[in-house]
Amino acid sequence: MPITQMTVQQLQQRLENAERLVLLDVREPNEFAFAHIQGSLHIPLRQLPERVDELDQEQDILVLCHHGMRSQQACLFLEQAGFNRLYNLKGGIDAWSINCDPSTPRY
Repeated sequence: MPITQMTVQQLQQRLENAERLVLLDVREPNEFAFAHIQGSLHIPLRQLPERVDELDQEQDILVLCHHGMRSQQACLFLEQAGFNRLYNLKGGIDAWSINCDPSTPRY
């Protein structure tokens, strides 16, 4: 089953509605320090295999990175690990900055 792609506008709507959603940011620590969405859980992609137990399979998990490629890889890994409530943020934090929150720095 393909991973569901969520647009930044859909994410913004879910956040505004206070819907329960884990924001999993899989970028490197320096990227996360530079720009992130408030409330995100930071687990760099390379650490995901050893930290997967920090995630709850019963919750919706939106995975994000810079443009959406690493987060797609993370979604595929999590799907293999038994997660099925996964979303990939289409366009990543860059699209978030352009379309939803211009105060988020771009790089």
